[in-house]
Amino acid sequence: MIKVAMTNVYVDDVAKAHAFYTDVLGFETRTHMDLGGGTLFVTVGAPEGGQPDLQLLLEPGQGPIADPYRKAVREAGLPCIVFSVDDVEAEYERLRKLGVGFTQDPQEQGPFITAVLDDTVGNLVQLAQPKE
Repeated sequence: MIKVAMTNVYVDDVAKAHAFYTDVLGFETRTHMDLGGGTLFVTVGAPEGGQPDLQLLLEPGQGPIADPYRKAVREAGLPCIVFSVDDVEAEYERLRKLGVGFTQDPQEQGPFITAVLDDTVGNLVQLAQPKE
């Protein structure tokens, strides 16, 4: 069986992204390596009880491929990744209290309730909850 082991999110600043994804969103650090020359290799994952084998690579988003891709996705208002949550409304309220900006308040979208937040490092991120 093939399973997703790691996926990436291009970010403006790896250290700032690491702080946001752990301190604000609640992910745990899985890997944090200084590769030298100011380059960090950082992965985060869901906290205990989540998806232990799945990691999110916070990847530097500068360069001839990443820059145009990120700009086009953001300008289109599309999230770069979707995170599943048990209660979108509760996460929305928790994150707003922490100062997180949203480009889409919770709303029904087909079989889901979704909200879209700004991750402060160049991306839009969607939170999704299946409707009962």
